[in-house]
Amino acid sequence: MNTDEILAAIDAEIAVLKQARAILTETETADGRSPRAGGKPRKRRKMSAETRAKMAAAQKARWAVKLKV
Repeated sequence: MNTDEILAAIDAEIAVLKQARAILTETETADGRSPRAGGKPRKRRKMSAETRAKMAAAQKARWAVKLKV
């Protein structure tokens, strides 16, 4: 291999690595998670205090049944 062939091979490898880098940086956010298809972040659903209290009571009731057995 002469110098020109070696340089051409290196340039080809650099192009492949740049493509791989571009793909990786597009598909991950800063914290490493993949973005949604639309690109917009999801809105978090908020539960009311009343709903949380109902869920807590239901879970306590389930545990009470298990502990009685």
